[in-house]
Parts: sequence; C-alpha cells; structure tokens
Amino acid sequence: MAQELSEKDLLRMEVEQLQKEVKNSRAPISQTGKEIKDYVEAQAGNDPLLKGIPEDKNPFREKGTCMIS
Repeated sequence: MAQELSEKDLLRMEVEQLQKEVKNSRAPISQTGKEIKDYVEAQAGNDPLLKGIPEDKNPFREKGTCMIS
C-alpha cells in the first residue's frame, strides 16, 4: 500500500499520526514504574507461575502410566 502513495501522502499520514500521538497523556517513568511494581507485587499471590498449581487442579498432570502387556 505504501508503494502506491506519493511521498506527499506518506508525509501527510505521518503528520496526522504524530498529531494523534501528541494528544496522549504522559506520565513520568518514575511514577509509572512504581505503579507497575506495586501492581505486580499485589498480584504475586495469585500468580500460578510463582506459587505453583495445586496437583488436583493441574490440567497437565499425568493421568497415569502407560502399561503395555
């Protein structure tokens, strides 16, 4: 699609995109990083990768052994 557009059209699209992006609200990384850290720490108790899955609720546990007679 970009090959079909002239350079002027491409630049116009870029300017329109930049105008949209400049309207986005921004926060300092120090504040955002703290919020992310607090959220992750608050959710750590519910994270199955950190605390594991109970054996009776694990859908991937081995059901039994294979016996060939």
